[in-house]
Amino acid sequence: MIRAHSAPIATMPRAQYTGDFVAWTGGAMFIGSGGGTVQPHAHYAIQIVVGAPGGLLVQDGRRGAWTPCAGAIIPSRTVHSIDVGACAWSAVVFVEPETTAGKALAVRTERRVRFLEPQDLSATMGALEQAWRDARSVAAVRDAAHHLLSSLSGTSASAPSDARVLKVIEYLRDRPDEAPSLEDVARAVHLSPSRLRHLFVEETGMPLRTYQLWRRVLRVWEFLMQGETLAGAAHAAGFSDSAHLSRTCRTMFGLAPSAMQMSGPLSERLRRPPHYLG
Repeated sequence: MIRAHSAPIATMPRAQYTGDFVAWTGGAMFIGSGGGTVQPHAHYAIQIVVGAPGGLLVQDGRRGAWTPCAGAIIPSRTVHSIDVGACAWSAVVFVEPETTAGKALAVRTERRVRFLEPQDLSATMGALEQAWRDARSVAAVRDAAHHLLSSLSGTSASAPSDARVLKVIEYLRDRPDEAPSLEDVARAVHLSPSRLRHLFVEETGMPLRTYQLWRRVLRVWEFLMQGETLAGAAHAAGFSDSAHLSRTCRTMFGLAPSAMQMSGPLSERLRRPPHYLG
């Protein structure tokens, strides 16, 4: 049975978070070890957080009780905090709400944090850890993450996203190094700017500009995985400087990007010279 606590359980001094970032169409994931308490925050994506073999704490709201659990599904734009300091390793999966898996997870959560028991994750956690630690393969980790998503979302959502919004998202994903204006995007999908503004918020719950900012933040982690410096990654993703990026990450993720070192098995393998890769 899951029991809540008023504050995080005291632990030994926390180690620096080290891990990896993997992205795919409609989602992304951090997987790693170390770290500690993440400050209260909210973001556009639905979040799945898991910790193994135990020790994960999740807080619902800014002043809610801390709940020990095997994992949790956190709805889009829900204020929350997590503490992974007592976990041997943890994974945080972000699922874009307009995707099929996102819509199914939204139905399951009913706009409330859903805490997961070990049996909810028993069929997926071993494969995810093996893909990350042993196979050290981005493709294998992505497949394991998809398996986790499938097992938790169950069936497909009954109400598909508006095709025009999906076209907008595809348009933006195809231009990761650009920052199209509302007028540019509206022209591409044959809508007026005012109609697109209303439709996008109606379907995703956020303005188009906020979604573009979310995508830019995800690009930062892709650059960091390749060995780019924080300042270089910030510039490459379209931020004015690393301070601007840090402020954005604190709002969206509850911590600065400098708190998470991309130096896990996947990033190490990506940075090896080609003749070392098998």
